[in-house]
Amino acid sequence: MENKVKIARVTLGLTQQELAEKVGVTRQTISLIEKGRYNPTLKLCLEICYAVNQTLDEVFWQERKE
Repeated sequence: MENKVKIARVTLGLTQQELAEKVGVTRQTISLIEKGRYNPTLKLCLEICYAVNQTLDEVFWQERKE
């Protein structure tokens, strides 16, 4: 899944570890999400959005491919 987690995190000046602590996962999980190698649950997506003060659309929106 493509996402803008890294952009949102860096914009706030957060490290992967700091974001991970805010949302209750490991740093490795944040790394995998940012690389698109792990599809987080909707609950985790929302927690990440709350932590970076952005909407679900802003961080995880993906255009439909035809």
